[in-house]
Order: sequence, then C-alpha cells, then structure tokens
Amino acid sequence: MRHRTRRTRFPEWIAVSAIATIACAPRAGSLAGAPTPARFPSTELPRGNQRIVFRWDYVDQALAAKGEGVARITAPDSVRMDFFLDGGLGGGYAIVIGDSISTPGGDQVRRYLPPVALLWAALGRLAVPPARDTVAKVDGGALRADIGRDPAWRVTFVGDRLTRLERIVDGRRLEWVARDSADIRYKNERSARSLTLKISSSNEAPPFDPAIWRR
Repeated sequence: MRHRTRRTRFPEWIAVSAIATIACAPRAGSLAGAPTPARFPSTELPRGNQRIVFRWDYVDQALAAKGEGVARITAPDSVRMDFFLDGGLGGGYAIVIGDSISTPGGDQVRRYLPPVALLWAALGRLAVPPARDTVAKVDGGALRADIGRDPAWRVTFVGDRLTRLERIVDGRRLEWVARDSADIRYKNERSARSLTLKISSSNEAPPFDPAIWRR
C-alpha cells in the first residue's frame, strides 16, 4: 500500500511543478485590432546562400557567456550557426535542417538556442505547424495572428517583415523571439533564459563546402 501511495503522488508533484512554472510567465492577452483574413507575407529564405556575422550574448540563472558568431544559411531550410566564446575559450555549433536540430560535440550550444520554430523566426522564416483555427487581426501597421490553440503561436508582421513570434500555453507567453533590422532577442520567461544577437553584416555568399552540414 505504501508503494502505491508513492507512485500516485509523484505525477501529482510533476503536475503542480508544471503549473507553477507556467504561472510565472506573463499573460499573453487577446489579439488587438480588427479581424482580417489570415494571409501572411512570404517568409521563404532568399534563394542561394547567406552569411550573417553577429555578436551574441547569453544569460540564464546559472551562466553568462558572449562572443562572436556566424550563421551560414542555404535556402530553402538549412542553417549552420557557429558560436565562438570571447577570449578564445572555445565554442560550438548547431545545424538546423527543416525542423531538425543537432549540436554535434555536446549540448552546451543547444542550451543557448530556442526551439526550432523560434530559431527560424529569428532568421525571418515562419515555420510553425499550420492550423485551421488561425485568427488574424490588423492593428495600425501590424498584422498579428494566433496559429493553433494551446499551445498557440502568435506571430507579428510589420509590413512584409516577421518581427515577433511567441509560444503561448494556457494563455501565458512562455517564450518568444523579437527581431528588428540588426538585433534579435530570444527569451524564455519560465527559466529567465535569454539570447541576444547583434548583426554586424549580412551578405550573399558562394556555395558552402558540403562538409559544414555533416553531423
């Protein structure tokens, strides 16, 4: 009987912890503006290859790190991101192809990164699962939409540019990416985890060596 009691209490503890964690995140609120058809600007990656150079800064409750980085992007859906710590203290990289992400050599770089859908949003590509219950509204120059339901993805466009993507669970904004012309910021509200990229250059590039995609 004691053994059964321990087994029933464990999942209850997990559920209480999950609820408490979600409750720490701010409420997302409802969409503002006038209803509009859910027709989004194209967010396909530019044809060919791009090379983006950036400074990065990462913070969580136990770690702070910063350095230089480079993203090598190949349309339609592939990117390799390399992170180099300041002071020559090492680094790592991640390869994202479609909705798959790998971090060869260890999980430290994975700790820095948002989930795949938010990572693609950081690079200007909308890659969330389609949903029938998408609701869109226009407010001034901004088009916002909630895609799916619990969890929902809230996307914001200004003009034809994707500027923000949020993941909403139980009406609370758990994590998000915001981007403007040169700065990209990811934040996880539950764990106080944040990654900021400051872009210094973004250019077309010749074809990359196929070796960079090896995992």
